[in-house]
Amino acid sequence: MRILIDPKIPKPRVVSRVAEILKQGGVIVYPTDTVYGLGCCITSKKGIEKINQIKASQKPKSIMFSEIKDISQYAKVSNEAYRIMRILFPGPYTIILPATRLVPRLLQTNRKAVGVRIPDHWFCRAVINETGEPIITTSIPLSDERLHIDPIEIEAQFGHMVDVIVDSGILPDIPSSVISMETDAVEIIRRGLGPTDMFEP
Repeated sequence: MRILIDPKIPKPRVVSRVAEILKQGGVIVYPTDTVYGLGCCITSKKGIEKINQIKASQKPKSIMFSEIKDISQYAKVSNEAYRIMRILFPGPYTIILPATRLVPRLLQTNRKAVGVRIPDHWFCRAVINETGEPIITTSIPLSDERLHIDPIEIEAQFGHMVDVIVDSGILPDIPSSVISMETDAVEIIRRGLGPTDMFEP
């Protein structure tokens, strides 16, 4: 099932419909401020296992939030990390922080760290608020490199494996910038859509 949304105009009825699917353990494809993501509720073991099956990988996933204040339940946030997040969020960044015990083991790295995101897209934050819990997020595993991502192609490839595809139009295939703050030292792991020059010497 594919549901169309306007990237700029919120649709509460769509949010409620998708949130209900998530609360029942469903897996969704949805737009972010970078690429299309795969997501499920953080408490859904079934959803996480389904995402691992779709990705053919158990590599760590990130957690998506709607508010910075909620991140400290799942990650250890130093004063410096909080300062940086207030600058970068919402935006096209993933920040890696030490994980707390609330983070499912399937989401952690070997270093007991986890990525956190607050995308600058109305749908992401609205659906998190509606479900009442953070959402697991990871990129769609498209089979080849491309300049743009078309949700119609996603539906053809993964429509039978997910519960709903939220179609916000064609997006550029540029991922988030990934920044590690496992210590107060900032380490750029991946340069993506979000500028990182403020952290460069």
